[in-house]
Amino acid sequence: MQSTLPPGLDVTEELEKISEGGSSLWLDFESVRLYTNAFIRQDEKLLLGYKKRGFGKDLFNGFGGKVDVGETPLEAAIRELEEEAGITAPLEHCGTLFFTSTDSKEAAYIEVFYAEQFSGTEMRPQWFAISSAKEQGLDPIPFDKMWEDDRLWMRLLLGGCHFVGRVDFGPDAHLQKWWFGVRPRSS
Repeated sequence: MQSTLPPGLDVTEELEKISEGGSSLWLDFESVRLYTNAFIRQDEKLLLGYKKRGFGKDLFNGFGGKVDVGETPLEAAIRELEEEAGITAPLEHCGTLFFTSTDSKEAAYIEVFYAEQFSGTEMRPQWFAISSAKEQGLDPIPFDKMWEDDRLWMRLLLGGCHFVGRVDFGPDAHLQKWWFGVRPRSS
C-alpha cells in the first residue's frame, strides 16, 4: 500500500492520526525515540556513510543518530554529521520519518536534514552519483545496500520536496506498509 498525499493537505494531522499506535492497520508501539539523519549533496553527488556496527549494520545511510537530552534535532544533526563525517554544513530540515518494526516496541521518529554545501574533510563517507554514474566515474546510489524504504522517499529529498512519512517494517526489516506526504520546500 503506497500513496502520495495531494499538495496542500495537512500532513502533520495525517501523521498524528496514523502514529497513535492503536490501529489494527499499523503496527503498535510503546515508546518513541527521536533521531536525526543528514544528507549532503554536491552537484549530482550524494554523500553516504557505511554503517559498520549496531542498528543498520552493513547499510549505507545519511549521517545521524539519537538526539541527546537538552539538544534540538538540528543541534543533534550538526553534532552527528561532524562526529561521523568530519564535516559541518548549513543543514535545513527537509522531512520527518516515523518507523515501527515488528522486531521492536520502540518507534523511531527521525528528523531529516539536507545541505548542498559543506566544509571540512570527509573521513569514511563515500560519494555516489545521483544521475549518470558513468559521466562522473562514481557508483550509483546503492539502494540495494540501504534500508528498503530509502528508494521510496530519497527521490522526494533529492527532488526538493519537504516530506513526511511512516514506514512499518515486518520481520527481517522488510517493508510491510508505508505512506508519504509531500510539499515543495521553500526557496
